[in-house]
Amino acid sequence: MKIRNKHLIRAVGWLGSRVAHGLINSLRLQIHYQGSTISPHELPPGYSDRLIYCVWHENVVLPVVKFGRNDIAVLISKHADAQILGSLIESTGMSLVQGSTTRGGIEAVRKLIADDYARQHLAITPDGPRGPRRIVQPGIVYIASRAGMKIACVGIGFHRPWRANSWDKMVIPRPFSRTRIVCGDLMTIPPDLRSEGIEEYRLKVQAEMDRLNALAEQWAETGELVIPPQTEEIRPRMAS
Repeated sequence: MKIRNKHLIRAVGWLGSRVAHGLINSLRLQIHYQGSTISPHELPPGYSDRLIYCVWHENVVLPVVKFGRNDIAVLISKHADAQILGSLIESTGMSLVQGSTTRGGIEAVRKLIADDYARQHLAITPDGPRGPRRIVQPGIVYIASRAGMKIACVGIGFHRPWRANSWDKMVIPRPFSRTRIVCGDLMTIPPDLRSEGIEEYRLKVQAEMDRLNALAEQWAETGELVIPPQTEEIRPRMAS
């Protein structure tokens, strides 16, 4: 059943945000950073690069609760389901940018280069708002190319999570369960890419998201982070 009443949407969103904060804060979380990706909580004052944090739609609640801050905006669709999520997003101090990665991101770019958002980082679910699940849509590359932003891909894994019966199989973590995040290196996207270039970098983002999420999920399930030999040593750190 879809919820359309705006007052009910607001009420459900408020209640959901309270539950989500309690559940996410109970998790046993560790994070591993590869390369130059920076946690939102560790961005130094005056950091000049604008970043697009990229997470799968099914995992979005965790980073919103743990890393939400007022210098990050979230790209969100106009669907009623997304508006419920919007209540959780706004409870962390983040702002909302309405748009879609499936429709090229043109509306979002116009807002992101406007004065209201010109200094904010962005969080995107590249397979949202309606899938296909875990398939990167071209909008994230278009936005990065036109707005001059770097992409920070993030993989997230949970130990034996429950999953909703939704298109994205939304994760519902078990309280106090082992949860892991693996962040990749920052990806620089050339400016003013056309269709062929956008597809080339879309495939690069897809490959990186697949790699990082596989690492994070294996780490969460087994308790051990196994990185291929050609990458850096394992340096997990506890979440703040």
